Amino acid sequence: MGDVLKKVPVREQDAKVRATNFEEVCYGYNQEEAMEEAVRCINCKNAKCITGCPVAINIPGFIHEVKEGNIEEAYKVISKSSALPAVCGRVCPQESQCEGVCIRGIKGEPVSIGKLERFVADWAREHGISPEKPAETNGKKVAVIGSGPAGLTCAGDLAKMGYEVTIFEALHEPGGVLVYGIPEFRLPKKGVVAPEIENVKKLGVKIETNVVIGKSVTIDELLNEEGFDAVFIGSGAGLPKFMGIPGENANGVFSANEYLTRSNLMKAFDENYDTPIMIGKKVAVVGGGNVAMDAARTALRLGAEVHIVYRRSEAELPARVEEVHHAKQEGIIFDLLTNPLEILVDDNGWVRGMSCIKMELGEPDESGRRRPVEIKGSEFEIELDTVIMSLGTSPNPLISSTTKGLETNRRKCIVAQEENGATTKEGVYAGGDAVTGAATVILAMGAGKSAAQGIDEFLNGK
Repeated sequence: MGDVLKKVPVREQDAKVRATNFEEVCYGYNQEEAMEEAVRCINCKNAKCITGCPVAINIPGFIHEVKEGNIEEAYKVISKSSALPAVCGRVCPQESQCEGVCIRGIKGEPVSIGKLERFVADWAREHGISPEKPAETNGKKVAVIGSGPAGLTCAGDLAKMGYEVTIFEALHEPGGVLVYGIPEFRLPKKGVVAPEIENVKKLGVKIETNVVIGKSVTIDELLNEEGFDAVFIGSGAGLPKFMGIPGENANGVFSANEYLTRSNLMKAFDENYDTPIMIGKKVAVVGGGNVAMDAARTALRLGAEVHIVYRRSEAELPARVEEVHHAKQEGIIFDLLTNPLEILVDDNGWVRGMSCIKMELGEPDESGRRRPVEIKGSEFEIELDTVIMSLGTSPNPLISSTTKGLETNRRKCIVAQEENGATTKEGVYAGGDAVTGAATVILAMGAGKSAAQGIDEFLNGK
């Protein structure tokens, strides 16, 4: 038995080796390690971890089953609340949610809840265990727009309640951000994402790909002509933001969105695919979130020297601590307190570098983070051939602009009630990044869950 104040360490691919491949970085626990870690949970009466989880998984309940070695039972406990445990175990920011409020964490390290969830989900997949389909449907039809975390969760929950659910996905493959946004080395597509989507289909959910709502068919047509009783919009935030500085239209400037989609969804990293991708010698990724880390770590694996350019200090980096730690281990260079002023372009219209200025932190702004202020006279240039802008994304206006009566706010996000996902249009519900702007997988799942409840209450006249 190890030190109970410390987590059972998790095995990882060596940094030098993994910097050259796209295989998963973290190996996860085996059963022995998982059972040892589970013993650290003190099974609190008023478990704070449950309230710290956006989908309210009975965390002490599933960990107790792991401790006893009943992994299938543990999976059943998680499945009551979450449709995507193998995904969440890998990509949730547990440190600021369940693990962030774990009582164990007051004196030592919190219980490694995420790694235990991942172990249980992976074990269930390897042993062919999947959720049970409801005996019969209630004859009511619901359309779900988007097959990302919000849509999959909403669809899965509604199917369990007996609804006939069809998901419409704009791309040729379901999964949303799980397939186009998050890289293979953090979230394997064939091994992890595809089987979880299969599990949602096993609940009776139909998925139609290559359907762009607002172009192929509108929401009003779904409700009035196609016989759907309600619609959930979980279309995400796929529209990249740029800085608006000179030179941003040069060849060699990408949004992180495009760059990651080429690599993840279109498999540009794999020599067997023909998808073109810019393989730079020296790349700057502008931004400090998880997406910036993903783009930087992808560019590194494709063979570049990579710099992360971020205008605040390390303490303010929005990315998960684990992502920053992995990026540094792999050799990514952090140019902090640095802000781009202009992208420098050669005579042929290609990026040749970037003019930047040093920043210092001033007073806190409305987000509570200290506002970065330019240091006069500190301008300098970096030589580059590629710039990846990772400054966040906003929802695509296609759905809101083709749906009468659907209100959006000034950030082009759909206005929806937090507790049940109801929009300003009757029978239409929304959740995830389409409502909040870019956020996390688990918050989108929480919104999908709330909306499934809201739709159920609406269709039952509650």
